[in-house]
Amino acid sequence: MTPFVPFESTYARLLVSHVDTDQIIPARFLKTTSREGLGRHAFADWRYDADGGPRADFPLHHPAARGAAVLLAGENFGCGSSREHAPWALLDMGLRAVIAPSFGDIFRQNALKNGLLPIVVDEQLLATLAAAPPDARVHVDLGVLGLPDGDRVTYPLDPFWKHCLAAGIDEIEWVLGHADAIATFEHRAR
Repeated sequence: MTPFVPFESTYARLLVSHVDTDQIIPARFLKTTSREGLGRHAFADWRYDADGGPRADFPLHHPAARGAAVLLAGENFGCGSSREHAPWALLDMGLRAVIAPSFGDIFRQNALKNGLLPIVVDEQLLATLAAAPPDARVHVDLGVLGLPDGDRVTYPLDPFWKHCLAAGIDEIEWVLGHADAIATFEHRAR
């Protein structure tokens, strides 16, 4: 994982509640342990018709959504099964953050472990962001969201995950960073 760097981006709008991980990445695409190429399968059942062609009415096909690094979503985003492929697919399609009123617990943890930032906002702020012009931009930093009108709001982010994201490490790398202290402790405990 690379260290988090604050960024500014437009945002794609997928204002659907209870999007489960099977909708984010359908089970038929879970036969790989590689993260590469999963982005083309993200939301596959919604993005493509029966012949594999893109559905023009799918929100992420909207011209303003092209190149967006942020997804604006409805409540309980990422509910369902614990597939790590879901944040992998979103990251592979170029997303770096998802803004929603709430997230499935397991999805939220998997997102953080893989460098996808889940940003929790209240329903009123979600509605304000949704009503902004299609080319509106947000500034994303760890714990702070810069709004299209220039205002800034804070959002909850556990200090441990803030540290890990800033350093570009996951839980295992964090533990390995304490290897000397662990070895010293084990030596003394003998």
